[in-house]
Amino acid sequence: MPVVETLQQLLRERAHDTTVGLRHGDSSWTWREHVADASAVAAHLISLLDPQRPPHVGVLLGNSPDMARSLAAAALGGYVLCGLNTTRRGTALAADIARADCQLVVTDDEHRHLLDGLELGDVPVLVTSDAQWQALSGSEAPALAPLRESAPTDTFMLIFTSGTSGDPKAVQVNHMTVLVAGTVLTDRFALGPDDVCYVSMPLFHSNAVLAGWCVALASGAALVPARFSASHFLDDIRRYGATYMNYVGKPLAYVLATPEKTDDADNPLRVAFGNEAGDLDILDFGRRFGCTVWDGFGSTENAVIVTRVDGTPPGSIGQPFDGVAVYDPVTGVECPRAVFDRTGALVNHDDAVGELVNTYGAGMFAGYYRNPAATDERLRDGMYWSGDLAYRDADGFVYLAGRTGDWMRVDGENLTAAPIERILLRNHAVSQAAVYALPDPRAGDQVMAALVLVDDADLTPEDFARFLGEQPDLSPHAWPRYVRLAASLPSTATNKVLKRELVAQGTATSDPLWTRRGRSRVYA
Repeated sequence: MPVVETLQQLLRERAHDTTVGLRHGDSSWTWREHVADASAVAAHLISLLDPQRPPHVGVLLGNSPDMARSLAAAALGGYVLCGLNTTRRGTALAADIARADCQLVVTDDEHRHLLDGLELGDVPVLVTSDAQWQALSGSEAPALAPLRESAPTDTFMLIFTSGTSGDPKAVQVNHMTVLVAGTVLTDRFALGPDDVCYVSMPLFHSNAVLAGWCVALASGAALVPARFSASHFLDDIRRYGATYMNYVGKPLAYVLATPEKTDDADNPLRVAFGNEAGDLDILDFGRRFGCTVWDGFGSTENAVIVTRVDGTPPGSIGQPFDGVAVYDPVTGVECPRAVFDRTGALVNHDDAVGELVNTYGAGMFAGYYRNPAATDERLRDGMYWSGDLAYRDADGFVYLAGRTGDWMRVDGENLTAAPIERILLRNHAVSQAAVYALPDPRAGDQVMAALVLVDDADLTPEDFARFLGEQPDLSPHAWPRYVRLAASLPSTATNKVLKRELVAQGTATSDPLWTRRGRSRVYA
């Protein structure tokens, strides 16, 4: 059997597979039916593309059969799928479409209104419910003649970064990157045709494509594209018989915030794989739902990867892949290993905290589309610079310290946000925590924390101050000056907190706000 090197080849292997490949609601399709439908979509779209322009097709779709077919169609047809973020609005969405050089945009009834009134130039909008689309993408479609026989390094998809620290950038994601991720996870978790992959993270983002969609494709399992809902999560897992799920950001915390029931572990879920979950959430989710949670770290660019292994210490995200290290962005040399005192507090913060880099180069990062300046910013001195702050202990385990914009200077001491957030999440009344700097008009910064409490939890200023005082590894300078109790935190579609919005709002909020005066440890 020839070696499969592209998603195009892998989908062709599924073309005769009669096991269930796609489920949504009460409907299901075999892999054979799904590949045939995707081939028809690809043939229709290729007939509309101008061969003199980049073969880029934008999709403004949620997690649905249409989105699953769009992914498979792009792989089969040899063109580039541009995942448009369904939470973007107005001129920002129009700019993404232009930035990605989309020749046309495919959407559905749920999202078509987002394009109303936008200046899209000559970019036509195709709606999947229209009769013409259904006819030309169904039985009337011509036989598929792919634009090209894809190579492993050919771009499969443009995936926009989350945009937590600026305008999103379009990452060029090739066939090999997606295929390797799906294959590795399939092997790691021993997944096969009898499994069901529940994908409720947005399929326009890398986590869902690499750790969800391609896992189903590589293993032959059934794909269930779904809309994430904390309250309906367990019902969905049971309804579809889901054995595997992926996540990114805070979904585990959202689910854990729902009322616990005695039979929560009575479900088929075997593995949850993702990144950025907190230590307590990982333990509690596995206990409550009777599954194994594997949490790692990786960006959309997929150039820096860290994975949890047995024995990973609390607070650490795991061991890095070969070549991944922590470097000082000013001196360009590797940072010394972290030193902790007997309480677990980081002693040499200024020296140990640096930027996560891939010293081997770009890894699987193929650059940002039409943005050489941003690409060059990531690739400096022969290394990939992630923009993520971190430190490593003596055994090589990595601890995140935030983004490069998460530095704070408080009373002459350098602090970073992530270690403080990890401490705040030890409080069982806290479901989510975001720590950020507010500029102090006199000097330096003041620490502010926005907290979302667990449903029905009660936290008073006195309780919170008592809790902080009991944390031996919390620097006195790291005590938040301001504490905001929010119903929710502004976030991207991939559950990453938009701290720039919190910073912009500052203390001008109608939410309950506690303030600590001077050097006092009392909140009012």
